[in-house]
Amino acid sequence: MADRILKVNAYTTFDLLDGRVEGHGFEEEALAVLNVTAPRNDPDHVKLQLEMDNTQLDAVDPHADHVTLSAPEARELAAELEEYAGKVEAAQSE
Repeated sequence: MADRILKVNAYTTFDLLDGRVEGHGFEEEALAVLNVTAPRNDPDHVKLQLEMDNTQLDAVDPHADHVTLSAPEARELAAELEEYAGKVEAAQSE
């Protein structure tokens, strides 16, 4: 991924995931970086960051999206991920 906005290193949560950008009148696929972090000192939030490989996209300008979650919101997201991961695993084992 050239010209990245997010810092990607050995501590990045996920890099090179399959991603998709969808908008009014367009849909494109690209590699993506997804990262979860919190401030080192006195953390007061969880940050979820997503960046699509801008070399593979024509419809959107290079950018990264950030969502700030409270601890309860992060736990709610984690529970949803666990629930849906279970559904996928159950369907694949049938």
